[in-house]
Amino acid sequence: MKKVFLVLIAGILAIPSISSAQENDTRVITTALPFLRIAGDARAAGLGDMGVATSPDGWSQQWNPSKYAFLKRQQQFGLSYTPYLQGLVNDIGVAQLVYANRRNENSAFAASLRYFSLGLVTLRQTADDPGRDEKPNEFVLDATYSLKLSEQFAMAVTGRFLRSDLRLQETSPDATAANSFGVDISGYYQSEENAYNDFNGRWRGGFNISNIGPKVSYDTGGRENFIPTNLALGGGFDFILNDGFSKIGVTAEVNKLLVPTPPLREDGDANMNGTPREIIGGQDDDVTFINGIFQSFGDAPGGFSEEIREFTWSLSAEYTYDDSFSLRTGYFNEADDKGGRKFLAMGAGFEFSSVDIDLSYLFSTSRVRSPLEGTLRFSLTFNFGEEYTEY
Repeated sequence: MKKVFLVLIAGILAIPSISSAQENDTRVITTALPFLRIAGDARAAGLGDMGVATSPDGWSQQWNPSKYAFLKRQQQFGLSYTPYLQGLVNDIGVAQLVYANRRNENSAFAASLRYFSLGLVTLRQTADDPGRDEKPNEFVLDATYSLKLSEQFAMAVTGRFLRSDLRLQETSPDATAANSFGVDISGYYQSEENAYNDFNGRWRGGFNISNIGPKVSYDTGGRENFIPTNLALGGGFDFILNDGFSKIGVTAEVNKLLVPTPPLREDGDANMNGTPREIIGGQDDDVTFINGIFQSFGDAPGGFSEEIREFTWSLSAEYTYDDSFSLRTGYFNEADDKGGRKFLAMGAGFEFSSVDIDLSYLFSTSRVRSPLEGTLRFSLTFNFGEEYTEY
């Protein structure tokens, strides 16, 4: 579908790091390549966009690659598609491919490709101009190695190449695609199955520091933008019921962007270039990505209370019967002055032979309408090779 001036939408959705929302003391942290924060698979989406401490699956690459060392099947191949802004257009979306291989009892490797297409954009100088077509897009390609350090704990290192090709030559003659790289460091703990009074249980915990890498720029000499370096922490518990088939997993997770907070600016006080003067803390152009990680824990102009509001949190529950059918729900919350995303998610999963099918749906619960509201997301996972039984 051709869309005139879709580049305006692209600028709002895909490169919000060019400007920061600062009205009414609102300081939303923005980055380049924000599509990396969109849940790429339907299972995680149905759990409220979480995955750092949920049970292992083939889609762990985005959330916590350490979980691959605990996969139940030797090999998994998955594909997923998430429509974006489906209420307005039909050719914007995120596609993902993932492959995971648990080589032996103690190690695994995986690779994935995520591709964000903003569809077909038609650029016109005048109303009678036939126009020229552009296809803005972003993608990331990554690979992971996961290793068990003990029977219950594994860590992983991930390398990632990132490319954002959104700027259009028509609007900026020196525009180029932005390239960078990122590294993830993650860990996952899964306890043995323990017996309690009326059920058995298993504890889970995980962390992931993702997208540690250099800033990117969309034109020569232009402003450099942070990539979405993120800290995720989570924990959960599996209630394994005595019927031998049913399991209920509950999980909690918090996330924080490790990117400096936009500075507080004083209204009406401008320098010679007409730019408002920065007066308290925040994001400076000369801050390196390493310094930005440490600065992000203490630079909010509003102090400790604002730093706490920069954490998002989510809760989820998943019922699984005989590892062949699942029902899921999750809730995601973000502070109003940090983006205001709040939504309830629901999902289901089915296994047919060696194929897993996952579906999810999202309901916004805040005044900020999610671009994914009313969208049915789906994922397919193909399972190969031998099965592993832990403990």
